[in-house]
Amino acid sequence: MQVRNKLVGAIAVAMLMANMPAMAAKIFVIGGKPDDPFWSIVKRGAEDAGLLVAKQGGSVTWLGPQNYDNLGVDAAELIRQAIAQKADAIVGPNWVPDAMDPAFKAVVAAGIPLVIYNAGGVAAADRLGAMNYVGSDDYKAGVAAGKYFAARGQKNLVCINTLPGAANIEAHCKGMTEGVKAAGGAGNTLPLPATSFGNATAVAQAVKAYLIKNPNVNGVYTIGNVDANSAINGIMQAGKAGKIKVGGVNMDKTILNNIKTGSQLFTIDQQGYLQGYLAVSILNGRVNSGLTVPTREILTGPGIVDSSNVDATMAGVEQGTR
Repeated sequence: MQVRNKLVGAIAVAMLMANMPAMAAKIFVIGGKPDDPFWSIVKRGAEDAGLLVAKQGGSVTWLGPQNYDNLGVDAAELIRQAIAQKADAIVGPNWVPDAMDPAFKAVVAAGIPLVIYNAGGVAAADRLGAMNYVGSDDYKAGVAAGKYFAARGQKNLVCINTLPGAANIEAHCKGMTEGVKAAGGAGNTLPLPATSFGNATAVAQAVKAYLIKNPNVNGVYTIGNVDANSAINGIMQAGKAGKIKVGGVNMDKTILNNIKTGSQLFTIDQQGYLQGYLAVSILNGRVNSGLTVPTREILTGPGIVDSSNVDATMAGVEQGTR
């Protein structure tokens, strides 16, 4: 936490103190769809960093797909749109490398500074020639989830993947499986069509059917806020409320209330606000002042929120920053 605060402060101070004239940076940010609760927080971080960009005469433009049905192809097209609109810098997640890598390589080939955030890790930044990676380590987050479940007696787990093919989500599920296996348990993944992401009925029914078919499962891991609530409903419909624990990724007020009331065991916090804020700040500093951050992997997670720290976390959720 202290290192993160120093990093944020150093970026802000360096940019505010720079005496050279601003170059009115046009920064484009590729992110999630408009009604995705997690991505609304990332967008808030990017927009808050954009206040300084605007003060210096520049702009921050958010580009997101309308749905996740064809995620990699649609995101690659958004990257190309940013290039065509003469972006001075671009931020983007490496969700589906096979589909998105050519577009990211076109960014670097055009001499446009690039930051990979949220998905892909520093390996993607290295492969694509990006300045930095800003975000969580998705595999390590999954491992932490698997070990957390196992330490509390849940050793037969399933990861509900409603975005199959997305590298960061695949890494979460793989990490969960390997984390619980290392603790003597077992883990599996239930892949669902991308159209089921955020579809409360579809996810609840799928979870219910899986639990009835696999009665030994005692822990369910989900990849987003809405899916966690849907899984809780599916568990209730299967008649297993209180017997099966739920863990998830990301949070909102409802998720934290779930943790407080005991219907959800924990959630993984990747601090999406910081992902948007830091990525935009780094690129604005690069375009305007030639600033760089030599620590290429800037981790914003994973962290675990459970009953021990849920009250402290609630304040950030109320502010729209967690």
